[in-house]
Amino acid sequence: MSRSSFDVIVVGGGAAGLMCAIRAGQRGRRVLLLEHADKVGKKILISGGGRCNFTNRDSRPEAFLSANPHFCKSALARFTQHDFIALVDKHRIAWHEKTLGQLFCDGSARQIVAMLLSESAAAEVEVRTSHRISAIERSDRFSVRTDKGDFEAPAVVLATGGLSIPKMGATGFAHDVARHFGLAITETRPALVPFTLAVPDLSGVSLDVVAHCGRAGFREAMLFTHRGLSGPAILQISSYWRAGQEIGIDLLPGLDAMTLLKERKRERPKAELRTILAEQMPQRLAQHLAPAGAIGERRDKELESLAASLKNWRIVPTGTEGYAKAEVTSGGVDTADLSSRTMEARKVPGLFVIGEAVDVTGWLGGYNFQWAWSSGWVAGDAV
Repeated sequence: MSRSSFDVIVVGGGAAGLMCAIRAGQRGRRVLLLEHADKVGKKILISGGGRCNFTNRDSRPEAFLSANPHFCKSALARFTQHDFIALVDKHRIAWHEKTLGQLFCDGSARQIVAMLLSESAAAEVEVRTSHRISAIERSDRFSVRTDKGDFEAPAVVLATGGLSIPKMGATGFAHDVARHFGLAITETRPALVPFTLAVPDLSGVSLDVVAHCGRAGFREAMLFTHRGLSGPAILQISSYWRAGQEIGIDLLPGLDAMTLLKERKRERPKAELRTILAEQMPQRLAQHLAPAGAIGERRDKELESLAASLKNWRIVPTGTEGYAKAEVTSGGVDTADLSSRTMEARKVPGLFVIGEAVDVTGWLGGYNFQWAWSSGWVAGDAV
């Protein structure tokens, strides 16, 4: 076998690509991993505020969106969050659960990248950075042309991610190559992304809410920004939102607003309505939502109307902040064209697509990393 010939070429050195290369190498395959940036794992390094929210203890198929909601089940079952946690523990990386099953390194995301590189080295994976690919072709084998030479292999794995965070080097490369080989691409759009809309000048105000869109609902923090709304609850619901749709937001989750206001009117009629509200939410928001004056001066119908708006504040975003601020890309390579067990293209033997490039999008909180680990592992187990 020549120096430019391999059993497997993995294109992309992110979470999915590294995991795939490791698993393939462990099985005795001669693996080349090509990364266009100057180092691997750049998105891993910035994730979780630099501490890498590397998985979610509660990872399950219901937390993933796809045109085929069943597609992710096989990979998630074959390489689970518990398998990845065991790998982290093997490398003695300390971690903690922050909230809602989200697992973070106690130290730095660099530990996760170092772990993956250590496993790659142990599996004798050849990792080459700063290699820009100009074309991928196929005759009897795949040929991968780069600015630093050409390589060939019977199997190629596309692991270059989606369109989110272009400043980190994200492109539509995987989708372009997939199209070249006849694979369908479902509609792509930014996901886990802030909304743009005209909101009160409350930038910096944050509160616990339940955000709803259709049947989906998430109880987490919401943040007012200069451009609209952000925070975990908004990012979560953005994955379900389509242009023109209305979002409902419960600003007082867990409280019966109508009962609360009527009780306060009876008990403290001279108290300012804004003061009453400020006991349940940030003062600046209370001042915006409630009229001036004592609560006792308000008719019950006015309080009922206010309570209804607090429990179901309706907004229609003008848009999102786009791929620049999106954590992931929704949509991608159509799962109908891939094997759910191996991630191999049904009509193109030897071509695999994994990670964010596929039409599988997880919730916020480590789910997308788990999809990267799981899809990468099953492809590496098959190549």
